Amino acid sequence: MTAQEIIQEISNHLTKSSKQYYSDYYIGITNDIERRLFGEHNVPRNGHWRIHRVANNEVHARAAEKHFLNEGMKGGTGGGGTDCIYVYCYEISNSTIE
Repeated sequence: MTAQEIIQEISNHLTKSSKQYYSDYYIGITNDIERRLFGEHNVPRNGHWRIHRVANNEVHARAAEKHFLNEGMKGGTGGGGTDCIYVYCYEISNSTIE
């Protein structure tokens, strides 16, 4: 997916969340969605708002991430290598690790 397609899909999915501020979400990129989202960030597999998409390449992944960071989501740029094509976003909660 292109950066713009990912931005649109995440934006559409945001309307399904009970949160109303960008700062209530974390955005990131990774090369291993299982390890990063469910392991390192401790995002629950069930009953928790989250989304992830596969970018065409690292450039598109970083562009989508940067868009939401600029909007106010938590996260940071510069992480990961050139194989990071997964863009993920989740609601920050008491159980998640940022």
